[in-house]
Order: sequence, then structure tokens, then C-alpha cells
Amino acid sequence: MPDFVDRVVLHVAAGNGGHGCASVHREKFKPLGGPDGGNGGHGGDVILEVDPNTASLLDYHRRPHRRAGNGKPGQGSNRNGADGGDIVLSVPNGTVVKSANGTVLADLVGAGTRFVVVEGGRGGLGNAALASAKRKAPGFALLGEPGTEHDLVLELKTVADVALVGFPSAGKSSLIASMSAAKPKIADYPFTTLVPNLGVVSAGDHVFTVADVPGLIEGASEGRGLGLEFLRHIERSSTLAHVLDCATPEPGRDPVSDFEVIERELQAYDEALGDRALSDRPRLVVLNKIDVPDGRELAELVRPEFEARGMRVFEVSAASHEGLRELAFAMAEMVEAYRATLPPEEPTRIVIRPAAVGGAEFEVKSLGENTYLVTGVKPTRWLRQTDFTNEEAVGYLADRLARLGIEERLSKAGAEPGATVMIGTEQESVVFDWEPEVAAGAEHGLGPRGTDRRLSDW
Repeated sequence: MPDFVDRVVLHVAAGNGGHGCASVHREKFKPLGGPDGGNGGHGGDVILEVDPNTASLLDYHRRPHRRAGNGKPGQGSNRNGADGGDIVLSVPNGTVVKSANGTVLADLVGAGTRFVVVEGGRGGLGNAALASAKRKAPGFALLGEPGTEHDLVLELKTVADVALVGFPSAGKSSLIASMSAAKPKIADYPFTTLVPNLGVVSAGDHVFTVADVPGLIEGASEGRGLGLEFLRHIERSSTLAHVLDCATPEPGRDPVSDFEVIERELQAYDEALGDRALSDRPRLVVLNKIDVPDGRELAELVRPEFEARGMRVFEVSAASHEGLRELAFAMAEMVEAYRATLPPEEPTRIVIRPAAVGGAEFEVKSLGENTYLVTGVKPTRWLRQTDFTNEEAVGYLADRLARLGIEERLSKAGAEPGATVMIGTEQESVVFDWEPEVAAGAEHGLGPRGTDRRLSDW
């Protein structure tokens, strides 16, 4: 079992709404005291929240299915059902939420940032809420709506000011361990670092974070080595530091060629980033392992080459700490310069964007052969709320659809008596036989409780 996960597929389901209650008040000397069925409770939401104490998505790798609580059904004596409990899922700072097809839904940065990924279903109305002057004692209640379900992709992009990039065994882990209190795994073989490490570095009054990214090799942007999986962790960094091994025993390698290989991989990865291209970030060069005699000589030899390219160069040793102070202050200077370009922080505001008014509430589409498809939020929701085992509830649905204007629109579309009317989608819908001579309106069809004369006589 891994101990660090930065990408998971999460299956979330909101709670279902509770059903409304159909009840008539009864007590001594008041056998028919009127409808008193309560409303069902709303289903719970599933919410993602940034928690600074959460460092990985490991918990969702182990348990990828999460469901909120269901609303409770209403009861007699006007007792409403309790709402289902929300579930709040803690995610690390820098988590990107995507749909199953890759669409970015939210980019969660900042402690306490919240995002409602799925909303609970509405609770059904009880018959007390459905009573009117024409329907004084409804013998039905509305059903609770099912909660929505989604498959989401969570990706963690480390939030760090400076990213250390370089070949495996270039000394990145040793460098971050020497500059901060981080304790990454350090060994004398390639790909020791299998997960990103974060360290907090202080340089005078400046404090910034440094990320140690697993080693990159040629072809990392195409999936070779570990680079493709972890390149996303340097997307948020404002500064890149090339850590180059000046004492590598591998033949054919030197700091200049290593630098050029890593630069090519960063540019190849840029195509998916757009405005946040890695090749545009400020960068500096760290010539590491100058405590080794040959390493110091090589660092002095290649330094003019990098300076000729306009790079700031620092000769350091993670083992002896030589040059680390100057490097830390240089990093702090570059980070502060980037922070100065950012707009001033404003308090978090919740923006409420009400749905546009005046738009079409439903659409009628002809499918040929006297068959029509009705789509729209309201008709689809009303179907989910209807108990089709209760004739009076079905009659109430017919009244609602008629008042919305669906029958009039069907007539204009050329529908003939007996037309097949589908409400929903072509893949999932409820099918009706349309009979325009069946009168709409409660005053025409009320019968004994739970029945509708229009349906019984037709």
C-alpha cells in the first residue's frame, strides 16, 4: 500500500431526499381534522474542504466511495423529516477537482476553501403543504428526489515557492534536508525519492517553501521514469532551481548536458499548461557536490557557460553546507519579487449567480411517427417526485404539466390524440399516451382519496 497518493478517482453520492407524508389529523370528536403530513428532509451534500493537516489523497485511494446521509421521511402531526447529514472531505492544499472527462471543476487553494461537489436531493412535500382551496385533503404526498452522483478525479499539485528539478541522485533530497527541517529519504541509488517532499526555508525575515521533486530523466514528459507523474507538482512554483550533479560517475553526463535535457523536458510539458508555462519561470542553477575535489573543478569549469546564458549560478555542497546561505537568500529574493507582482489579497467572497429568468422552462422535440420528447428541469423533477402507484398523485402531475403549457406546446408541434410523449431524455424517460380531451384542473378530477376520476373514467 502506498503512503503518498496524488491522483485518485473518487465516487461521490449525495443523500436522497425524504418522502413527504400523506396523513389526516385524527383525534376524539375530530375524525377528519384535515391533512397534517409533514415534508421530507433534504439529502446531505458532499463537500471538499482544504485542510492544511492533510498531505495526501491516500485516504480516498483506500476508500474511494463516499455517500452523504439521506433525508428522513415526513410524519403525521405536521412533523417534518430531518435533513441528511453533509459529509466534508478534507483534501490537501492545491487539489484540482476534475470531472470524469477531464473538465476542471475547481482548483482548491487556501486553507478552508470549500467546494460542493454533489448536492442532496430535495425532500418531498407532505399533503399538508399540497392542500389548497380546491384540493382540501390530498391523498398523496410528493416523493423525495434522489441525490446526484458523480465520478470525480482529484489531482494534487504541490503548493511550493521553489521547485528543485534535476536528474536522479543529483542531491535534491540532501539539499532540501540541509536547508530546512524536512527529512526526506536519502540513499546512494537513483530514484530514492518516490514522492515530492516539502521543506520550509528561512532566509533572514523571508520564509518560503521548497519542493523536492522526484528525479527527471530524458523522456520524462512522455512517461519515462517518474517524471510524468510528478511534473504537475512544479506547476504552482514561481521559481525553478536546476540542481546539477558535478560529481556524477556516469559516463557521458555533465552539468551542461543535464541542464539541457531537463529544459527540453520542461518545454515538452509546457504544451498542456498554456499561460503557466514552466519555461517562462525564473530559474537559477545550483552546482552541487563541490565538496568532492573533481566536483569543485567541474563546477568552476562550467560556471561561465551558464552565466553566459544569463543564469544565476551557485556552487554549493549539501554535505558541508557550503554556499547554502547565499543560495537561500537568492531564492528568497526571487520569491519575493514574484509575490510583489501578485494583486493584493481580498477577503473571500461568496458570489451568488441566480439563474437567468425568462428562458425556456422546457422544450418539445418531435421524434417522428407521432412521438415527442419533452425535456426540461421542471418536468423531469416533477416526474421524480410523483408516486405513480397513486392515481391522485398522477393527476396532480398532469395538472402541473398542463399549467406549465406542455399540452399547448404539443398541439402546436402537431401532436395528435394518442401521441407517445416521452419526458426526460431519449435514453431515460417516462412515456405517456397523450389524450388532449382529458381535462386538466383539480376541480374536474377529484374523487375519493388517492384516486382521480379522469384516470379512472378514461
